[in-house]
Amino acid sequence: MNSTDWEFWWDGPFYRVRTHCFEASFVPNAGEALESVCNVDAFVELPDGSRWSATVFTLAEVERLMRLWAATGEEALGGRYFWVSDGLIVRDPGVRSMTEVLVGLVENGEFTSVLQLLEPDEE
Repeated sequence: MNSTDWEFWWDGPFYRVRTHCFEASFVPNAGEALESVCNVDAFVELPDGSRWSATVFTLAEVERLMRLWAATGEEALGGRYFWVSDGLIVRDPGVRSMTEVLVGLVENGEFTSVLQLLEPDEE
C-alpha cells in the first residue's frame, strides 16, 4: 500500500480519497483538522460499483464519549456500553490513517464483514 499514490480533494462537505482499490468520501466536521479526525462517517465505493459505509471512531474518541455519557447519564445506560450499527474502531486519528485501515480491509477481504453495504440510493 503506497499512500503517496493516493489522490485527496475536497468536494463540498466531502473529503475524497482515491486509492488503488476504492474511492472514499469522508464527512469531517467543518474546520476539523484532517489529521485529527477521530469520529467521521465514511463512504467507500469499490470498482465494481458497490458502496459501503462506516462510522469510524478512534479508541480515544470512544473513551471520551463513554466518559461524557457516564457524567451526563444521557446515553448508553450512562456510558456503560458503546454501540453503532456500522461502527469501525481504529487506533489512530486522521483521514490518512483511517484510509490505510480501509485499504487493508479491502485488500484482505474483511471489508464485507466490517463495513455496511449501502443500497443504490443511499449516501
